[in-house]
Amino acid sequence: MVLNLVNAMAERGLHIDLLLIKTHSRHLHEIHPAVNRIDLGSRHTATSLLPLARYLKQTNPPCLLAAKDRAGRIAVIARILAAASRTRLILRLGTNLTAAFAHKPGWRLFLRRLPIRLLYPRIDRIIAVSEGVRADTLTVSGVTPEKVVVVRNPVVTPQLLEAAEAPSPHPWLGDPKNPVILGVGRLTVQKDFPTLLRAFADLRARRPCRLIILGDGRQREKLQAMSDELGISEALALPGFTANPYAYMKRADLFVLSSRWEGSPNALTEAMALGTAVVSTDCPSGPNELLDGGRIAPLVPMGDWQALSKAMQRMLDQPPDPTLLCESVREYNAQQSADHYLEIMGLASV
Repeated sequence: MVLNLVNAMAERGLHIDLLLIKTHSRHLHEIHPAVNRIDLGSRHTATSLLPLARYLKQTNPPCLLAAKDRAGRIAVIARILAAASRTRLILRLGTNLTAAFAHKPGWRLFLRRLPIRLLYPRIDRIIAVSEGVRADTLTVSGVTPEKVVVVRNPVVTPQLLEAAEAPSPHPWLGDPKNPVILGVGRLTVQKDFPTLLRAFADLRARRPCRLIILGDGRQREKLQAMSDELGISEALALPGFTANPYAYMKRADLFVLSSRWEGSPNALTEAMALGTAVVSTDCPSGPNELLDGGRIAPLVPMGDWQALSKAMQRMLDQPPDPTLLCESVREYNAQQSADHYLEIMGLASV
């Protein structure tokens, strides 16, 4: 989503330096040609402290936007080291910190939360991607409420809508006798695809259907073994990462988000923008806001594969009006989001 934001700002003619820690991202080729890429020469956020401080001291930009929690904490220290008092520091938080830290043991949890309490008050403004993330940030960080503002993710772009019209990427898509259920995301604990597999196996026992999960990750072998145990391997496809998931989303009969936690789930937003029926877990944070408490589409408890299976069947049997889904994510437009960011960054008149 940061890529969409950077491109939307670049289209306005702003000079943007994109500070890179990792230069091998699959999406770097999509960056607007006017954006100036700067390699900080480090492989980890923690080791980028001194290069970032040097950049701030030499450049003294009017604003620095940090895209994640760790980057924000490093940016606070770098600004102090560089004595870059002119630089306004903005942090974008895209996840629910409490949920993300929940699996950590006590001492590691303490070590993660203490720097937040110490450093977040030195940030000028914090942009949360959902109301749930905002509320959690206030609790975790202890900053004053006026410092944290919600701006919706810059999800919906003309490029997304155009990419969705690409030719069908999989032979299963478009078969009315075997509706396709789609999951998208890294194959990690956070996305909880095992719950989706169990729900799918239960649903498939009652009606024909197929499941495609896009993404790479450490749980691939576990999911493949689990599909064999559940007897659904012939109805499951794991194509891995794809640069264009939107062609899948556009043609899938149902998109399912089975996550344990999010911030504001972009894949769910993208599917809705394309008019595809959706089901989601009611995880912290974001789905409840996107689906208006379950009014727009079903929300089910996290990890409850039986409830998920029933909700999936309901959406396949009675899909919602695609127009309603599209309308419900209008405020996730990239240009509108960029306007809000620039206003908060003090660059609206630039």
